[in-house]
Amino acid sequence: MTKTHNHVRELTVTAMLAAIATLLMFMDFSLPMLIPSFVQMDISELPALLASFSLGPVYGVAVCLLKNLFNLIFHSSTGGIGELCNFLLGAFFVGTSGVIYRFHKMRKGAVAACLIGAVVMALVSVPVNYFLSYPVYAAMFGGIDSIIAAYQELRPGTDGLLECLLVFNMPFTFVKGLIDAVLCFLIYKPLSPILHGRH
Repeated sequence: MTKTHNHVRELTVTAMLAAIATLLMFMDFSLPMLIPSFVQMDISELPALLASFSLGPVYGVAVCLLKNLFNLIFHSSTGGIGELCNFLLGAFFVGTSGVIYRFHKMRKGAVAACLIGAVVMALVSVPVNYFLSYPVYAAMFGGIDSIIAAYQELRPGTDGLLECLLVFNMPFTFVKGLIDAVLCFLIYKPLSPILHGRH
C-alpha cells in the first residue's frame, strides 16, 4: 500500500511540475542584445530539475517531455522541431544532473551535478541545432544565409553556422542551465517537504 501511495505521489508531483514547466515555457523572451531574437530564453527546465533531484532523473526527463508535448499542442510556432530540440537539450541537462546527484546527495554533489549537466546541455546544443533545428528553420524562414545574417548583426566577423552556434548558442545554453541551477538551489529546500511528500 505504501509503495502504491508513493507511486501515486510521484506521478502527481511530476504532473504538477510539468504544468508549471509548461507555463514557464509559454513565458519565453528574447535577449536581442546578446543573441538573435529567434533564440528564446526561458526557465522551463527548472521544474524538471526539481523533479530530477527529488524523484530521480527519469521523472525529470518526463517533465521535459510533457511540457514540450503541451507546448506543441497549444503554443508551437516551429512545426514541432523547436519542441523536439528543447526536449533533447532539457533531457540531457536534467538527466545528467539527476544521475550524478543520485550518487552524490550532498550540496557539493548537487553543484557538480548542475555544472556538469549545464556543460553537457551546452555541448549537445551544437549538433542538435546544426543537424536538426537550424536546417528546418532555414527551410521555413528564408534560408541559412538569413539566419547567419542575424548573427552577423551582433558580430560582423561571424562566418558560417557552426561558428554562430559555438560563439553564441553554446555559451547561451550553458548560462541558461546555470540560471535554472541557481533558482533550483534557492527554492529546493523550501519546496522539499512537498516534493518528498513530507508536508
